[in-house]
Amino acid sequence: MTKYIFVTGGVVSSLGKGAAGAALGALLEARGLRVTMLKLDPYINVDPGTMSPFQHGEVFVTADGAETDLDLGHYERFLSARMSQRNNFTTGLVYQTVIEKERRGDYLGRTVQVIPHITDEIKRRIRLGAGDADVAMVEIGGTVGDIESQPFLEAIRQMAVDEGRGNTIFLHLTLVPYLPSAGEMKTKPTQHSVRELRAIGIQPDVLLCRADRPIPEDHRAKIALFSNLPDRAVISAIDTDSIYRIPLLFHAQGLDDLVVEDLQLQSKAPDLSVWQGIIDALEHPQGELCIALVGKYVGLTESYKSLSEALLHAGLRARRKIRFLYVDAEEIEEHGPECLAAADAILVPGGFGGRGTEGKIRAIRHAREQRIPYLGICLGMQLAVVEFARHCASLVAANSTELDPDTPEPVITLMQRWTDPSGKVAYREEGGNLGGTMRLGAQTCILEPGSLAERAYGQREIEERHRHRFEFNNRYLEPLAQAGLRFSGRSADAALVEVIELPGHPWFLGCQFHPEFTSNPRQGHPLFDAFIAAAENYRSQEGR
Repeated sequence: MTKYIFVTGGVVSSLGKGAAGAALGALLEARGLRVTMLKLDPYINVDPGTMSPFQHGEVFVTADGAETDLDLGHYERFLSARMSQRNNFTTGLVYQTVIEKERRGDYLGRTVQVIPHITDEIKRRIRLGAGDADVAMVEIGGTVGDIESQPFLEAIRQMAVDEGRGNTIFLHLTLVPYLPSAGEMKTKPTQHSVRELRAIGIQPDVLLCRADRPIPEDHRAKIALFSNLPDRAVISAIDTDSIYRIPLLFHAQGLDDLVVEDLQLQSKAPDLSVWQGIIDALEHPQGELCIALVGKYVGLTESYKSLSEALLHAGLRARRKIRFLYVDAEEIEEHGPECLAAADAILVPGGFGGRGTEGKIRAIRHAREQRIPYLGICLGMQLAVVEFARHCASLVAANSTELDPDTPEPVITLMQRWTDPSGKVAYREEGGNLGGTMRLGAQTCILEPGSLAERAYGQREIEERHRHRFEFNNRYLEPLAQAGLRFSGRSADAALVEVIELPGHPWFLGCQFHPEFTSNPRQGHPLFDAFIAAAENYRSQEGR
């Protein structure tokens, strides 16, 4: 029988429920328990696939092709369990399902209401996502008191009754702010947040108190008293320099012991050697590398969360501190690539739309001509093809039809037919729906023997996750190959180009897929390991 831990947030948003919940999940997994995690998002969008990164941050893609909240990336980085489309759903998806049932007549003429029909659908999806896990952690997006979150909170309140005592825990994350003008920390916001939660029938079992400094014992005792909790159930969640410290921080305060006792779980003592090793690598780097990330969302680093984490993972494995040089592509358009002078390697990530693309192309040309290690992901690969076609293959008007629909040299074009992760053939037409119509999820790629990619992965057949609408135009295979571009990775049916390289360059690779989605701090990712090794070689040659 699955046990449930419901994670809610109070006072303000963006306190880190996803990372905190994932850290607790990692502790439970270290005790030998099977753990899965779900994220319930209160917005009306069916999924975050059409939302701007400025609005929502990164869109994380699961192996089965679901476009999900970025917190699922935290879940996969902390846990061995893989997430799927069942692990994330929104208010929009819940209402869409209920309305479709009503239109079919499934409710037999009854009045369809938030309670019980919406809450029943939420509970059904939670249990479906939990599967056969020993523990399912369910994170409710937003903040207690939001109108949008009320159906989710009501549903988990009902589940606590349905599942019975000893089978559910409510874990509430709040803020304990420090006021410089008063010279002290304030517990009142947390007290109000707990009162708000109790007003809707939920008594928290554990409080995680986010703060920028250790919370004094008398403050913890005061919070516990007003929250009807024992002192040990008030956990200090102080700011850290790395989210990978959180499991050890929580374990030191007995959080996993408390949860195991409350849920009456039989488990072994946790083996935390992996997390201790990660922190040791974090604290004792043997050098530093500067990686330039050239994009258009650089003002909001959450837009590239999985990417920055994957680079950090590779840095940990190489015992190198990674320093990010976030460069706005429009700055390169205005002032040139001089801002990249400090970079030991250059990366152009995925993205959509035309803004800043000419700046990215200039950055790619700079990496090619100056022989700086380069990694292009998705759009970063496509623009590498455009740059090479313009400056090395005499196709001066080359472009992607995403950026210029009337380009006379469409080296990148809209993909209209592809195979999805389930093996079904999918189609898309110009002017069709944007949501859920990309090539999504894990796909097989075959690498050429002896290629840079094959050497990095150590194998010829790989599986990586995709999220894109545009592909390389096979019409240009021969002219670009003759000019020196190598097509070193193809889809399983050989119909789509997946990886491009530049022979003769120390390290220049573009991939259509998103390798950052499968990196974690325990195993890292072979492509990022190779990229960081190339950056290290470049730095040593430059004598930095």
